[in-house]
Amino acid sequence: MSNSKHIAIVTGASGNLGKAVIKKFIAEGYFVIGTRHHTDISFDDSNFESIEADLTNEEAASAFVNDVIARHKHIDVAILTTGGFAMGNIGSTKTSDIANQYKLNFETTYNVAAPVFNHMLQQNNGKIFMIGSKPGLDMRNGKGMVAYSLAKSLIFRLAELMNDEARGKNVVTNVIVPGTIDTPQNRAAMPGSSFDKWTTPEAIADVIYWYCTSEANVLREGVIKIYNQA
Repeated sequence: MSNSKHIAIVTGASGNLGKAVIKKFIAEGYFVIGTRHHTDISFDDSNFESIEADLTNEEAASAFVNDVIARHKHIDVAILTTGGFAMGNIGSTKTSDIANQYKLNFETTYNVAAPVFNHMLQQNNGKIFMIGSKPGLDMRNGKGMVAYSLAKSLIFRLAELMNDEARGKNVVTNVIVPGTIDTPQNRAAMPGSSFDKWTTPEAIADVIYWYCTSEANVLREGVIKIYNQA
């Protein structure tokens, strides 16, 4: 692999958003490495490879990042889409539920973001995108989603810490805050909704890519709300 090739890693590559991001970045000339966990990903493209990795395991996540760096020499962009969702109000939410959401949403992000961030600091270049949520951004949107909301709120705090540590460096961490994403699963779960007011995975991928262009280099500490009309 030529060192001049832009390298992007995408976690949660088998999900709707992960797939859209992979397609967009390949189309824009990136070589993309996507993670999977007990799933299959089929992209018939020489600029894509998938790697099995349990991102809830800190050692496995670090090994994944180190392997990419060893083989490709650099990581330019990391889009971390792995996560999970759960309903539950305070009366029904146990600390074990919070711990589970913490593992699915925060640990899977942190376990990749931390080694990628340290690598990007050393090379003085890179963009990291983590997936937040409306409830994580404002707890008033989290009614009935206590464990999920608390776990996602930490994504914003992590981005703040990383951007503060990277001050003066050409390394930026952004948080994507999507509205309702137009996926087959969401359509099935909410059949009476106005789907045209939702946000497609492809639109989110387009926005993420734009934040990786030279036009966006002046931006820092982005909390990117992609709500459409939802």
